[in-house]
Amino acid sequence: MEQTPTNEYTENCLRECLKQEGFNLSRRRGMGETGVDIVAKKDGKEYYIEVIGFKKSPPQRTKDFCVVFFGAISRFKDGAKNIVIAIPERFGNGLHQRANHYGEGWERIGNTFPELEIWLVCCEEPYSYKKTKWNAWLS
Repeated sequence: MEQTPTNEYTENCLRECLKQEGFNLSRRRGMGETGVDIVAKKDGKEYYIEVIGFKKSPPQRTKDFCVVFFGAISRFKDGAKNIVIAIPERFGNGLHQRANHYGEGWERIGNTFPELEIWLVCCEEPYSYKKTKWNAWLS
């Protein structure tokens, strides 16, 4: 039976992948605790990762994406040099359409924040993820 890729499940899948790759990971946040979802460190590189799951409602997906975007860029105040929005890979099915809808605005965000990446997390075994740059979603 396919697991619904909630925020927590998506984070668990990504954590498993990163552990397998030898990343040192921050502890999980407690219930109601704020802050970055994952800080992953390896070979002198540090990623500040914000994770969202998949919602069936398109308006809710849009809202979640906007919230996670601002959460991600807020990590600059914490000293982040590499910021990531991690989403279930099925969320990626609509990213080209989303990017093209915002057009120049999407591109300007990518140009302003070249360190911003979107990672697509495969939430079915075997777990995996794919790194992409923000502007890679423009056609």
